[in-house]
Amino acid sequence: MEITTTQYKRCDVVKIIGRIDSYTAPNLEEVLKSLTEEGRYKIILDLTDVDFLSSKGWWVLIETQKAAKRYNRGELILANVQDRIRESLNLVGMGSYFKVYDDITSAVASF
Repeated sequence: MEITTTQYKRCDVVKIIGRIDSYTAPNLEEVLKSLTEEGRYKIILDLTDVDFLSSKGWWVLIETQKAAKRYNRGELILANVQDRIRESLNLVGMGSYFKVYDDITSAVASF
């Protein structure tokens, strides 16, 4: 899995390439935690090139969302989510927990 972070004026975009599973999720958790520890709570995950997201990956996203939303500081937004991942998001009842956008431009504009 490859992770790149781009800092914009309004938010940070984290682009992920590959699978997010129990083996790679700790790497993603480390990147997201470092952002929130730096006081950067407006985060967009670009999931264009992610074709699998395990339960461990969902827990990383949920914990990041909690940290970002604490004290109404920001939130974690998902962009370019593939249909299979979107279906699993709805299946586990988390469809309303994350804002989901079809492209990065719309996601960045939401902040």
